[in-house]
Amino acid sequence: MNRRNLLLYASAAVVAGCSTTTGSTADPAAKRRELEASVDAALSELYASAPGSRELASKARGILVFPKVVSAGFVVGGSYGEGALRKGSSSASYYRVAAGSVGLLAGAQSKAMYLFFMTQDALAKFEASDGWTAGADASVVVANVGANAAIDTATAQAPIVGFVRSTAGLMANLSVDGTKFTKIAL
Repeated sequence: MNRRNLLLYASAAVVAGCSTTTGSTADPAAKRRELEASVDAALSELYASAPGSRELASKARGILVFPKVVSAGFVVGGSYGEGALRKGSSSASYYRVAAGSVGLLAGAQSKAMYLFFMTQDALAKFEASDGWTAGADASVVVANVGANAAIDTATAQAPIVGFVRSTAGLMANLSVDGTKFTKIAL
């Protein structure tokens, strides 16, 4: 295992260990129900904060939604969250997201992350992968939301469009490169 992957998994383990989850982790059905409700709520919040996102969603082949990605650290940090890949109105599979970082950081934050797969080819490559990394396996264009909360047309034409939302609203000029997505069984 190379240093980058070791850092990624170590920092994600720290974040996962620091975060708390509600519900029963022993009961997979209860965990799925809890995650489904969180995904529904996260999508509703996105649609309310970025009006063009609902139209974009109607054109997407699949939407990967992580309702709560917790990032924490002190010099070495990481992010961790669990989510679902939606095709239409139902979840096709479940994923975890993890990312590591080194630098001047201290503290913790929570955010929601969304990836809209706009082409069947982009979705098929994602689903066929055994661990997919944004920026390495495919480029993700983070939505450039204007002052009027509208999505620009150049962004809407990308094969994969991402949104990141904090409690303060949509986050601009953010990269998801280096973020690792792995399928999980629930």
